[in-house]
Amino acid sequence: KMLADLSLYNEFRSWKDEPIMDRTCPFLDKIYQEDIFPCLTFSKSELASAVLEAVENNTLSIEPVGLQPIRFVKASAVECGGPKKCALTGQSKSCKHRIKLGDSSNYYYISPFCRYRITSVCNFFTYIRYIQQGLVKQQDVDQMFWEVMQLRKEMSLAKLGYFKEEL
Repeated sequence: KMLADLSLYNEFRSWKDEPIMDRTCPFLDKIYQEDIFPCLTFSKSELASAVLEAVENNTLSIEPVGLQPIRFVKASAVECGGPKKCALTGQSKSCKHRIKLGDSSNYYYISPFCRYRITSVCNFFTYIRYIQQGLVKQQDVDQMFWEVMQLRKEMSLAKLGYFKEEL
């Protein structure tokens, strides 16, 4: 396979030798700028920042909206969206999933579009955490890089609004 981005490949090789989860290192900085920030930019920017932080800290959970009773609570509940309103975009959308950030007791309803954007970033973080923890043993550095590129492609598709309904 041809290397599309030789500088990123070299940054990845350097990162892999001493993998740190620091967004300022050249390899991660480029992916934050080009993929992660654009993917997790939503009109409700405060909540979007909290989502990114939870993804980075591996404390975000996503669950299907089941048959949980809808509790009607104070005005603060409006910020959390609902089965028909996405908390990240403020748009009226059918929300089949909700997210929870860290140990907060709030659930935020999210549209399929937002869910795909969040899960694509989570998948990227999961993979690079595996590399950092030394759990990726079957792949050489080239295969790892191609997997990173595949995960970047998923983030790009999500960012452009392509999502798999079944996700």
